[in-house]
Amino acid sequence: MFKPKDFLETAEGLLFAVVSAQLEQDKCLCFLRYVKHNGQWRKYATDDANVFLQQNYPEYLHYSQQLDAELHAVELHRVSQHHCPRRRLHNLLTQPPDDEVEQDLYQLAQLLFNHKLDLTQVGITGSLLAAVHNTRSDIDLVCYEHATFEQARALIEHLVNQGWLSALSEADWHESYQRRDSELSFTEYVWHEQRKFNKAVINGRKFDLSLVNSAPMSTERYHKLSAIKLRCQVLDDSQAFAYPAQLGLNHPEITSVVSFTATYNGQAFYGETVEIAGLLEQSESGQKRIVVGSSREAKGEYIKVIHA
Repeated sequence: MFKPKDFLETAEGLLFAVVSAQLEQDKCLCFLRYVKHNGQWRKYATDDANVFLQQNYPEYLHYSQQLDAELHAVELHRVSQHHCPRRRLHNLLTQPPDDEVEQDLYQLAQLLFNHKLDLTQVGITGSLLAAVHNTRSDIDLVCYEHATFEQARALIEHLVNQGWLSALSEADWHESYQRRDSELSFTEYVWHEQRKFNKAVINGRKFDLSLVNSAPMSTERYHKLSAIKLRCQVLDDSQAFAYPAQLGLNHPEITSVVSFTATYNGQAFYGETVEIAGLLEQSESGQKRIVVGSSREAKGEYIKVIHA
């Protein structure tokens, strides 16, 4: 019904970003991103969103027993509008663009389509999804099939090399680094990002590409044990770009690292040695994993490749 990267709108003028396809107690797990004030949408950072809900709509605050985490949740009967990325992209591409952001999206989509990308497996999320964008907004594309996503990444690399798209400038990378508030140094951050080929620029406007995994998340419950930092080798990178991103680890006790923050999507590949700082969790069946992004900003948590 709902997928990560969808938006849910409520009658009170609240716009939530879905973070899980699994329901809990007939509630959809999400985070508040925008609030309508005097007819205008205002974007909220996580801490501000928590304070706003505590003061005005505490019923949307939610403790997830499955994730052992505090986040937001919307009961199904309170959803007044479901903003679907695929449907929104289709609608935008079948009508004349209203503004320069939509025009850049149309040009980008046409470029990808002309290079044989299946746009039926692509959607638009972020501010464009709910038409809350402005002239400076980025374009946030989402893919729903792994093969389509990998094809799109290869296309971005090719189109940048051919000059149809531009790589991010130094100023773009600094802006991205400040927005992400990563625990890595600027140099480390850019090194990891440049090899992902999920970001580029069209007509001076940045765009980003992400993957929503079609496979359902495990319903097994986890509980937090302690903070942890370790180094080990990546054994499985097949879900490195999924949401949540996951890397299988070569470790005697810990099977994987899971990232709920986009900063560390696609952060490492098979065979690489990584340093991970996060929270150790254990499932009901005894499996252990490390979570990076236990909070939206992931303070003190990271994944980085260790060079030989």
